[in-house]
Amino acid sequence: MPRLRPARPQATFGLGVCVAAFALVASAAGVVAQTSGVLSPEGDWNPDDPPRFLKRSEYGNPPGSGAGSTGFVSTNPRRKTQKPTRSNYDVPAPPLPLVQTVRVAPIYAQPPQPPSYSLPPLPAADPVTTGTIPLPKQKRAPETDPYEPLGIRAGSFILRPAIELGGGYDSNPDRAVNGQGSSLFIVAPELKARSDWERHEFRADLRGSYTGYGSESSLNNPTFESKLDGRIDWTSQTRIELQNRFLISTDTPGSPNFQAGVAKPTIYTNVGGSAGLAHRFNRLEVGGKFSVDRTSYRASELTDGTTASNAGRNFNEYGLELRGSYELTPGIKPFVTLEADRRVHDLSIDSFGIQRDSKGFSPRLGTSFELTRKLTGDVSVGYLTRTYKDPSLAELRGAIADASLVWSATPLTTATFTANSAASESTDTDVSGILARDFGVQFDHSFRPWLIGTLKLGYGLDDYVGSSRADNRLSAAAELTYKLNRSVQIKGELRHEQRSSNAADQGYSANIFLLGLRLQR
Repeated sequence: MPRLRPARPQATFGLGVCVAAFALVASAAGVVAQTSGVLSPEGDWNPDDPPRFLKRSEYGNPPGSGAGSTGFVSTNPRRKTQKPTRSNYDVPAPPLPLVQTVRVAPIYAQPPQPPSYSLPPLPAADPVTTGTIPLPKQKRAPETDPYEPLGIRAGSFILRPAIELGGGYDSNPDRAVNGQGSSLFIVAPELKARSDWERHEFRADLRGSYTGYGSESSLNNPTFESKLDGRIDWTSQTRIELQNRFLISTDTPGSPNFQAGVAKPTIYTNVGGSAGLAHRFNRLEVGGKFSVDRTSYRASELTDGTTASNAGRNFNEYGLELRGSYELTPGIKPFVTLEADRRVHDLSIDSFGIQRDSKGFSPRLGTSFELTRKLTGDVSVGYLTRTYKDPSLAELRGAIADASLVWSATPLTTATFTANSAASESTDTDVSGILARDFGVQFDHSFRPWLIGTLKLGYGLDDYVGSSRADNRLSAAAELTYKLNRSVQIKGELRHEQRSSNAADQGYSANIFLLGLRLQR
């Protein structure tokens, strides 16, 4: 069957109608665009949005818009950075834990501050911890002796009172060849005072004791000793040193001057003082000291009921000391000392017709130690010469040594070495004087902080100048101290004393046992 085809005239007419309709619509759209622009009526004008002419670039893509991130653009525009996009598969990391920062309170007062939070520093803390930052360890201050007395504060002074009560047994209180034993008791109060000043210094040491014997009451011995020391800091390099001394005691049985035939020991008194000045020139220090002492004896009571005067034994002593030292290192300081003294008796001629006045001179050479806190103290050696006014008395001369050293062998063990030399008066007509030399060592060991053991060893030599007599003295003692607390201590002591002499019936041996209680503050 043949296909039906439209006629050509009809097709041409239909195309023309479509073109005319399209032209009519386009013309209407152009009129509307013009009336809404600059040629629009006044009522359609918007002052907030004034008309503007479009740039040529706004009608299309700007030049170089199709260039890549590494391409070249002739107009050199500012390139935009592309923000990273977040993938749906990215998982955010967990936030770091917040920890509280510890604030140390300052010395001055401040209002309380709220806690602040900060991130932990890197590297992180130990994983064992629970997220907190450990504080740095602070160095602990060295602890003092937990059993040391604290003392009593009285204004600007610190007082340390104490008293010892003890009892025991002495196998030979007479210190004779065949002495009889006796029980004994001791009461010994003491007081130490120290100033707490920024400048200057004052120290006081007071100690008294009374020793009583059961079957030998005539040998009871009262003793009181005081020493007051003061330092005045005149300048930073100059100081004044003052001292006052007082002693009241009795002749000790067995001592060289103990008189035979007395009913009880003779009481004597010694009182004196000294004043010194010292100045420091950098490492060099020089100083001098002047001293005055008075020794007096009471009348002796004899066994027959009579008394004997001791006026011939009373004397005054005037002394002068010059000292110079140089600090080689902070721990070693050698020194040189020159001492001179004069003794003037109340009686120029005693009851035996002898002139006892004398002059003494003794140079010394020594050094002070302070080596790493292990060895502290000082030691000196010298030579003593004493010349008497009476030509019948031989000159006293000999080597002397003085020392006081403390050696801290271990934190628990301490050793103390002492040496002392002195020339004392004599009551024998053929003896000028007695040159005594004493040496001792003491070991202290702490078994526990509250249990202290002490061992003492001593040796002494008495040289009777003018005669052939010489005495050797030995002593040994063991002590144990149990500290209950700062205020109460229990002490026990076992001591042995022995003297051997080339003179007849002058040797003795004694054993002493003591058990006591010490109360202190």
